[in-house]
Amino acid sequence: MTQLSTETITNCIIWACEQEVAAPKPGNVNCYSDGHNMEVQDFIKSARAIAPVMAKKELAVGELILQGIQATRTVVDCNTNLGIVLLFAPLCRAIHRCADFQQLPDELEKVLLSLTVDDAKACYEAIRLADAGGLGSSEQQDIHATPTMNLLQAMKIAEQRDAIAKQYVTNYNDILNIGLPILTSSIKSGESVEWATAFAYLKLLVAVPDTLIRRKQSLEHALEISEVAEKILTKVNENNMLSSFEAEIIIWDNELKKKAINPGTTADLTAATLLVYAFGQSLSSLRIS
Repeated sequence: MTQLSTETITNCIIWACEQEVAAPKPGNVNCYSDGHNMEVQDFIKSARAIAPVMAKKELAVGELILQGIQATRTVVDCNTNLGIVLLFAPLCRAIHRCADFQQLPDELEKVLLSLTVDDAKACYEAIRLADAGGLGSSEQQDIHATPTMNLLQAMKIAEQRDAIAKQYVTNYNDILNIGLPILTSSIKSGESVEWATAFAYLKLLVAVPDTLIRRKQSLEHALEISEVAEKILTKVNENNMLSSFEAEIIIWDNELKKKAINPGTTADLTAATLLVYAFGQSLSSLRIS
């Protein structure tokens, strides 16, 4: 049974992160503009720091998360990738068990169902180390306390206010059933990876109002952003190419950054979508060879 090598998984992680930050995703650091006191190079350095760590086969999910954030902190002093690391860790753990891409959902579910209290403790430590903003406090399993339940149980408590936690609970439903099909079909239709990524990002933004905006600003703000994304997508459906609306995307990007509105959770979901796509392409090339 042929599986992806550690080197290939490492390359997939770097590729996914670099494509995500290169894509013209309104409100995020991207190829057109920096933002939120971060630069494109911060994300690229972070990607190269986490990739060899997160590709390790022997580490549990919690350790992948913690060591990923520790590696990030050696190259940047800001939170570039906490959401990415949280989403990538179970995927990286699961892909080691897959000889065929169709196995990934089942193997991912097994990983998520086997999460432990130790995974939760390591994850909480990583979140505190990343110094993420907008987390607030919780009556149950607060991030500043020591968790007493496993990581999946902790994610269930957070799923209503955090779309990343929701992916743990739903076996990455938004990524596998919204992000991935849209990214794949957009690439097949002739869009560049960067614009196909932006297209998937907007689709996710419509389907899942951004929970970072919801926590930092309000649910109303998050819904407004989703509505703007939906209006753009309506135009795209008539013309078939998001890249045709480059000027409009750039204007909206600048507006969001001036207001300090960052759909950061959607960007993380998009990065995970790219990683899953990269895994699928790599496994397909193994079969062909």
